[in-house]
Amino acid sequence: MNNLSAKSSLTLILVLLLSTLALAQTPTAPQSQGSVPPRVLIVVAHPDDESCFAATVYEITHNLGGTVDQLVITNGEGGYRYSLLAEGIYGVALTDEAIGRAALPEIRKRELLEAGHILGIANHFFLDERDVRYTQDIDEVLTQHWRKGEVLPEVQRRITSGGYDFVFTLFPSPQTHGGHKAATLTALTAVQQMTASKPVVMGCQTVRTSAAQQPSWQGFQSAEHPFRVLPEVFTTDRTVKFGYRDALDYQTIVNWEIAAHKSQGLLQRGISAADREEFVILESGAESETARADRLFHALSERAAHPNVRPAPPSIAAPPPEKR
Repeated sequence: MNNLSAKSSLTLILVLLLSTLALAQTPTAPQSQGSVPPRVLIVVAHPDDESCFAATVYEITHNLGGTVDQLVITNGEGGYRYSLLAEGIYGVALTDEAIGRAALPEIRKRELLEAGHILGIANHFFLDERDVRYTQDIDEVLTQHWRKGEVLPEVQRRITSGGYDFVFTLFPSPQTHGGHKAATLTALTAVQQMTASKPVVMGCQTVRTSAAQQPSWQGFQSAEHPFRVLPEVFTTDRTVKFGYRDALDYQTIVNWEIAAHKSQGLLQRGISAADREEFVILESGAESETARADRLFHALSERAAHPNVRPAPPSIAAPPPEKR
């Protein structure tokens, strides 16, 4: 009996030692000494706009252990024109305008949740404003497409309650979709009106290094919607190599993320051609804007060649996307 008890004790000790060793060897998201993982809110007009900063978001959530949430303003119904290839997948005549507008809001939410899972996005918030038509006119969107007086308070509430360090948006260039302009300027206005600690607002464009003409950081001009762009440009290189024989890079992640948006066939052509994600700061009055962005992108660059790719354990019961 004593021998049996001794053997049981030895077995228990061995199991505990092995468990401790396994825990010690489990990789965790690396962070710079003394740093706090960043909190980021994406504010965009459409489900799929997050593709502009797909590699940056993946690196923040995986390599830095940060938290990224996303707020999407419209329901994406206006994307029916590019849904031909998805009709066979979903069994719905999505390019018929009436059918597409009815079916796409739910389809595109599901696609966005899949894309968000790839990138490590924690929470998605939907305002479900109408995605009426393509226009470059920001005022048409704000006064005719979206419910006036509804969107700004919701964006303000989300930014204020989330305690975010950064807000990622699309850069409002002159040729940008009016919905993109409206989402970005709404987010910027929301931050400018904050009285407490403000996040840094950053506008993104994708870039192809080999392109003859590089994107301009000259924003669209509007007396009703003025904004300032700070001069420094921050870059995420999608071509950074890692893995066995350096055969992998972040473009793989971008391709996975884009492929989740199967109802939007045109998107893959433009986004996957870019090899850099570039950001500028849209001045909001946040404290130390440039220094804070410098620290973030320096940390991303330091960790890019050594990604932490172990997936987080699945949640037992993921909460449904929040609606207004």
